[in-house]
Amino acid sequence: MKVKLGLCQMKVGGDKGENLRRAEACLRAAARQGAQVAVLPEMFNCPYENACFPRYAEPAGGESWQFLSRMARELGLYLVGGSVPEREGEKIYNTCYIFSPEGTELARHRKVHLFDIDVPGGQRFMESDTLTAGDQITVVDTPLGKLGVAICFDIRFAELFRVMGDLGAQLILVPAAFNMTTGPIHWSLAFRMRALDQQCFVAGCSPARDEEASYVAYGHSLVCNPWGEILTEFDEKEGVRVVELDLDDLDKYRGQIPILAGRRTDLYQTTKLK
Repeated sequence: MKVKLGLCQMKVGGDKGENLRRAEACLRAAARQGAQVAVLPEMFNCPYENACFPRYAEPAGGESWQFLSRMARELGLYLVGGSVPEREGEKIYNTCYIFSPEGTELARHRKVHLFDIDVPGGQRFMESDTLTAGDQITVVDTPLGKLGVAICFDIRFAELFRVMGDLGAQLILVPAAFNMTTGPIHWSLAFRMRALDQQCFVAGCSPARDEEASYVAYGHSLVCNPWGEILTEFDEKEGVRVVELDLDDLDKYRGQIPILAGRRTDLYQTTKLK
């Protein structure tokens, strides 16, 4: 099965309406290039700042949800809608909505591992100051194949990807916003390793870099194959790129180095979140 994947590395600013307009332009460009699946960046509708998450938060079914549903339906895409601050009661989640080409919500992934880091002389950010962690692992079965979804900091936890692999994920899509401390060192390494671990395709979609933002995203959206090779990688600028992936290649890679078949399940067990 060949799948055309569109990555939308868009600029994100303080005007939600403008962010949605930019996302629409990027999605339309991906559709024109033949994308069947499209991915937006983490927090595509608001600045990546703790102060912004409560102000921009919407319930499921809100403005951004409606926008994503309409875009998926109008363009006939499976749409992995980056992420947005989702409000449910008193809690706010970093949430990715996944839509079918009919505009139906297939699933939502709430970021499981919150981004709480403090690097002396580098980046400090505490998502847990405003956000609540999700507790679900997300794999969606579609006619194009099984799609796994994670968000940014989730990429650092191999066990999460292990479970998605065990659930049959062939392509794992990760809206993400690494920064200028961790991005140059860890970004491509983390994505290559998760692709190699699970012998599947893994793609990361970042916002474009804005040097004037309080949180400066690294950019460099990319796609890795099951051999751990980078098939395409952006620079820091805004752009749209469509990559054709052959999911049938998974059998070839897995047959050459049978990691999945050779796991010693008698020595360890897969741990699944509830």
